[in-house]
Amino acid sequence: MPDDTPLMQQWRDAKSRHRDALVFFRVGDFYELFNQDAEEGARLLGLTLTSRNNGAAARVPLAGIPVKALDEYLARLVRAGKRVAICEQVEDPAEARGIVRREVVETVTPGTVLHDALLADRRNTFLAAVVKGSGAPASEGSASGRPATDRPAPAEAPWALAALDLSTGEFTVRAVPAGTLADEVGRIEPAELLLPRSLQEDPALAGVASPLEGGPARTVRDDWVFDAELAREELQRRFGVRSLEGFGFRTEGEAGAEPGAPDDRDLVRAGGALVTYVHEIRPGGVAHLEPPRILRPGSAMVLDRMTRRNLELVEPLRAGAGEGGEGTLLAVLDRAATAMGGRLLRRWVLNPLVAPAEIWARQEAVEELVTEQGVRRRLRDALRRVADLERLAGKMGTGRGTPRDLRALARSLAQLPAVAEACGALSAPLLRTLTGELDLLAEVRALLDGALADDPPAALSEGGVIRPGFDEALDELRALRDGAVDFIASLQTRERERTGIASLKVGFNKVFGYYLEVTRANLDRVPDDYVRKQTLANGERYFTPELKEWEEKVFGAEDRMAQLEARLFGEVRERAAGETARLQKTARRVAALDVLAALAEGAEEGGYVRPEVHTGYDLEIEAGRHPVVETMMPREEFIPNDVRLAEDGFIVILTGPNMAGKSTVLRQVGLIQLLAQMGAFVPARRARLPVVDRIFTRVGASDNLARGESTFMVEMHETAAILHGASDRSLVLLDEIGRGTSTYDGVSIAWAVTEHLHEAVGCKTVFATHYHELTQLGDLLPGVVNRNVAVREAGDDIVFLRRLEPGGADRSYGIQVARLAGVPRSVIARAAELLHELEGTHSGGGEGLGRHGALRPRSEAPPDQLTLFTPEHPLLARLRNLALEEMTPLEALNLLSRLRAEARGDREPGAP
Repeated sequence: MPDDTPLMQQWRDAKSRHRDALVFFRVGDFYELFNQDAEEGARLLGLTLTSRNNGAAARVPLAGIPVKALDEYLARLVRAGKRVAICEQVEDPAEARGIVRREVVETVTPGTVLHDALLADRRNTFLAAVVKGSGAPASEGSASGRPATDRPAPAEAPWALAALDLSTGEFTVRAVPAGTLADEVGRIEPAELLLPRSLQEDPALAGVASPLEGGPARTVRDDWVFDAELAREELQRRFGVRSLEGFGFRTEGEAGAEPGAPDDRDLVRAGGALVTYVHEIRPGGVAHLEPPRILRPGSAMVLDRMTRRNLELVEPLRAGAGEGGEGTLLAVLDRAATAMGGRLLRRWVLNPLVAPAEIWARQEAVEELVTEQGVRRRLRDALRRVADLERLAGKMGTGRGTPRDLRALARSLAQLPAVAEACGALSAPLLRTLTGELDLLAEVRALLDGALADDPPAALSEGGVIRPGFDEALDELRALRDGAVDFIASLQTRERERTGIASLKVGFNKVFGYYLEVTRANLDRVPDDYVRKQTLANGERYFTPELKEWEEKVFGAEDRMAQLEARLFGEVRERAAGETARLQKTARRVAALDVLAALAEGAEEGGYVRPEVHTGYDLEIEAGRHPVVETMMPREEFIPNDVRLAEDGFIVILTGPNMAGKSTVLRQVGLIQLLAQMGAFVPARRARLPVVDRIFTRVGASDNLARGESTFMVEMHETAAILHGASDRSLVLLDEIGRGTSTYDGVSIAWAVTEHLHEAVGCKTVFATHYHELTQLGDLLPGVVNRNVAVREAGDDIVFLRRLEPGGADRSYGIQVARLAGVPRSVIARAAELLHELEGTHSGGGEGLGRHGALRPRSEAPPDQLTLFTPEHPLLARLRNLALEEMTPLEALNLLSRLRAEARGDREPGAP
């Protein structure tokens, strides 16, 4: 605006380039927010909103934060999904002519944070981009075994999904079938999702959790940013190549490609858009970004949102269940000694393998580390002294490494020989590969050890970063500075002797420099060559020409030292950054060794065994345990169970009372299967497990009112996803179906779903239910078997045995569980009375079908007349149970006479 001050003109220029961000504008020791940014920042951060005159008639809204508190306020804004542009002073105020020049040096978004305070140590912070597929539809295949008429319509072209972690440099791209887009995005757990503007309302993105639901923040960019040619040029320029084929990208018509197979232009579009966005966020560049790694479909098991949630893999099912993911599979497994190992373990949990050879390779490595306890102990001891090499590499690549970061890197590199030596005698192929290709970066370690002080300060400006002896010029300046300081320190003794003032002292402060201080009682003895510098209440401060000369020597030497140290440190950091790619490769290998050792440690502590993973169909678990539940109780109290799913019984109908442990059995099967395909050991006495393509779960009841979906609608959505997505190689775990609607509807749906899984899909299934009618399927379908969780009755109480037994249960013991939950006794008594009446009136299946006829009030006698809601006359039940073939004609005639009398309401003939 024409009346703006120069400072406000600078701010408006920065704001015009970052309209969608809050601009933190550096002014001295504060970051200031102006105008609309100040109003929004005050609301979000609880800042005091003030104003200042900008030189015109208007007053500008103003809010600010101290520079030292930046990380704290940034964390709050990032959690709120906001973008922040950091506008720094880029020249020394002492040397500036006019107003200090300022530039935006970094934009912080939820997916591009680099500040340590904003990053979770053991969790990646991914930025992701999605692009809608433009190629031919992917082949459906016939693995599901479903009839063609029952299969969904051909899928759309695969989507492209790219993800990168700016803090580590990891960069991946993958093709994602349209039906699994939300599942893949959820598995990556991005903090921010980059979208073309044309896809904001695309129905395929409806399944991706919104920011309000805990999903990623969404950033929309114009469609041209995702142009294939621009994206290709950006990737080639960023990685310095003339073609992307060296990274594995397929081009149209490429030799050896399958006929009709789409090329990878969509993967290039997604990856190029990410790199363009990162360059916009960090104009200074990101030298540590790795070349894109292409993940082809089928490299890992697909885990949908339901399965990740219901099995509580990395997040507890209930909010507030515990901090740090307590109560999850990851929390039980995570014994990693390093932060990068913890992040890799999380990715392994969310990406179980489907290639048997890879699974067996991990198992063999874990088995050897379980056996070789001494090796494992030495390896983990060395790993505990290794810092987060991945993120240290990221700091090198972005020029953010501090003196202490480089010293931590040197200490970590010093542990690598011990890591390699600990594993030197191991024979498992995976372990030999990881340690045999381990780059020790000896020259980088030597550079850092020779250049850096043993305990450098946190900030370069504090000095003392470079080790004595590394640079001759710096050593000379230090000697000059130290000599001057020693001379000034001896000046106090000489001046006391010369002036006779015993209380005279030499002092220093940052404002006035060095001075000679004399108390007021001795002012008459001050020599003529003393020049007054500052007046105090109790005396005066002076300097002499000699003191001034030595002061200038000290200050001059310190200024030159600071400049020289900054230059030397920058050179050392730049040389170390030049080896970022090697450092990243070493970090990946060390992280993998850490995870394998952690899995071995957990296997030994938990009494886990190596499962037999095979390519057949049968699933057999002997004495299986739930890996999470057993950690919450003494091990001897957990009751293990056997589960077998084979051709002669691949669907288990699991019945039993509430609280008996059906859900525990159900989930432990899924977790044991997942652990096996991670390459880990499993909590069981013995396990023989097939490789499954997917694990599906449907557990519990929940609604989604934000999307207008009732509990039953959510349940049916989840069921439909299973029926459409499962193949004969899948594992399906169902905990109730149809409980959100009427009883007849629910039983019908549950029955039909079970039949479909048996006849059309053929997948291994465990179905826990209170619909005891489903146990009849064990007699009707050859692949269905019944199991129940045993209980014992003791009067009105029940004892949960938590043991799986053959056969089905006929009761759910709901009233007993209600008593245990503390429901009032009067309610329990009335419920028992009503249950008895229902069971007595409806002998055909009272509890299971829940055929609620007209129940009489507590004080009312049984009705003589049937009501509208009574499903049948009681005489019908008697008729169904008659054994007519055993009666004589006379007995049958007498019975018929009695029944007619009862139907008319008459008394029986001869009755009193």
